[in-house]
Amino acid sequence: MGERVPEPELDELCINTIRMLCVDAVEKAQSGHPGMPMGAAAVAYVLWTRFLRHNPSDPQWPDRDRFILSAGHGSMLLYALLYLTGYNLSLEEIKNFRQWEGLTPGHPEYGRTSGVETTTGPLGQGFATGVGMAIAAEYLAHYFNRPGFNLFTYRIYAVVSDGDLMEGLSYEAASLAGHLNLGRIIYLYLDNKISIEGSTELTFTEDVRLRFEAQSWHVQEVDGYQLEDIARALEEAKEEKDKPSLIIARTHIAYGSPNKQDTADAHGAPLGKEEVRLVKECFGWPENKEFYVPEAVLREFRASREKGERLEAEWNSVFQRYLREYPEMAESWERMMRCSFSDVWEDAVPEFLPEDGPVATRQASGTLLSSIAPRIFTLIGGSADLGPSVKTYIPSSGEFHEDRGGRNIRFGVREHVMGAICNGLALGKLIPYGGTFLVFSDYMRPAIRLAAMMGLHVIYIFSHDSIGVGEDGPTHQPIEQLAALRAIPNLTVIRPADANETVHAWKMALENTAGPIALILSRQGLPVIDRKRYADASGLTRGGYILADAGQGDPEIILIGTGSELHLAIGAHEQLDMEGIRSRVVSLPSWEIFKRQGKEYRDHVLPPHIKARLAIEAGSPLGWRSFVGLEGEILSMESFGRSAPGKVLFEKFGFTVENLLMKATGLLGR
Repeated sequence: MGERVPEPELDELCINTIRMLCVDAVEKAQSGHPGMPMGAAAVAYVLWTRFLRHNPSDPQWPDRDRFILSAGHGSMLLYALLYLTGYNLSLEEIKNFRQWEGLTPGHPEYGRTSGVETTTGPLGQGFATGVGMAIAAEYLAHYFNRPGFNLFTYRIYAVVSDGDLMEGLSYEAASLAGHLNLGRIIYLYLDNKISIEGSTELTFTEDVRLRFEAQSWHVQEVDGYQLEDIARALEEAKEEKDKPSLIIARTHIAYGSPNKQDTADAHGAPLGKEEVRLVKECFGWPENKEFYVPEAVLREFRASREKGERLEAEWNSVFQRYLREYPEMAESWERMMRCSFSDVWEDAVPEFLPEDGPVATRQASGTLLSSIAPRIFTLIGGSADLGPSVKTYIPSSGEFHEDRGGRNIRFGVREHVMGAICNGLALGKLIPYGGTFLVFSDYMRPAIRLAAMMGLHVIYIFSHDSIGVGEDGPTHQPIEQLAALRAIPNLTVIRPADANETVHAWKMALENTAGPIALILSRQGLPVIDRKRYADASGLTRGGYILADAGQGDPEIILIGTGSELHLAIGAHEQLDMEGIRSRVVSLPSWEIFKRQGKEYRDHVLPPHIKARLAIEAGSPLGWRSFVGLEGEILSMESFGRSAPGKVLFEKFGFTVENLLMKATGLLGR
């Protein structure tokens, strides 16, 4: 069991300190959720003081247990624990809850607050991200651990709520976690039977225990206020190696509040001055003291620092012996920590030639992935049951569900959880990728958004990128998805035009570690652009570049394209040249990368004084106006597609060289 059994009086004092810090912070901010922390304080106290292996002095210790507050609306619970146990979070920051530039935002934010392992808030995301963290832990243990040297032993703990379990994402995550036998997962479910609209009897009456047992989880039920029962359940969950664990803890929202306990009133609003007074009276708390922390309590919690420092020192000693015993692993460790692999994979990049014939960019991506994966041991991922179509399989590696060293993950038809698991993998120092059809990026959007918010190194492989999908029809033909992805801050979107641009798109995806990248790839074969006639594909690394230019003098018109439509621009350029009209073709595969270039370069590619511009992209026109200006024109999709062969669709919707010529000459008044 736990390493010590504190006196019951001190236990109660510590638990009430957590509660009252949360109550006072929410009351001062006049914003927040006091009820969940009040109800969950006892469960959290047992976990954090007896079981969680962590070091407040070093929040990035590699073998620390991960704690996720999936019920992010109860963020003050986490902030109270971080402050009390000695992380770099002061009492002043607790008092600054939910305020501008504070370290205690309304929902936990990764990278802002010391000790926060992942951004949570949208319910279900923390639950699912933890599955990715557990996969990372299993893979790293397989790769690095050796007999007598267990470098990666950590577990994934989370506090989850009714809301987490109601979200469909948690069904996807629980199903896959059970299938994969992720025994490192231990989740504490706060069964307080209240959501914002009232009793969960209104909407959530399933048997949670049977549900999780059916998904191959180890399930226990405890009273959320019986400390020794909670401890026994956690100990039993630790002993379960082959199944993820769910501990259903019956708790009461706003525990100790005479008028608001077990009501929705305490879910998302301060208790109110009079109710706070009554709560303090209930707990025997000093009525005239706010943010009161008894010295004995702080001393008890701060023992976590000494304990954590000792645990990490022991681990460091083992690690140093490990490096002496296995010096060849030191380089792998350093590469993983720095995410630096370019010098070991660039000579494995395939070259694509025009004479080899058309190549779908999804195929080029798959060829490249197969070539470089053996050189990058942290590259791991798969697809949402679309591996043969999206080309995400690594032939040189095994499958994770059969071998913990396998880097092929079978996500099943679970796009949303694939996105969230990729976030967890990235938080575990791996380079994850997830693939599906572009149209289904909609299913992943909440997880993609969080990856961008956290600045995670995640790679999305989205194929079947336009009406070129063809006969599958409008349900599978993305129209608005490109615009939707481009609208996400800190997400880099790249739509390469041929196989060699795809190679450089992957280069950017592997080297851009400050945020996620989405590769937008074609189903249909595309000609390999003759780089002896046109500019080198490395121009993609600047987001946009001059592919072909007029002869002498400035171009009269600029044709701007991405993906498969760039080839139409090339065809129109050649025809215009024959007619004596000077044109420039600009390949603009990544708006985000192009906008990061200096103004001088951007003006060189798109000279401001040339107003005749024509953009070509088989998707929504949203956003293109910033590149073509008010006097330019956009050939795009203004409706959903149809079911027909892809070539027919491009013709029917006007994506032809002939139509481009008509529009170009119209812009020039010819």
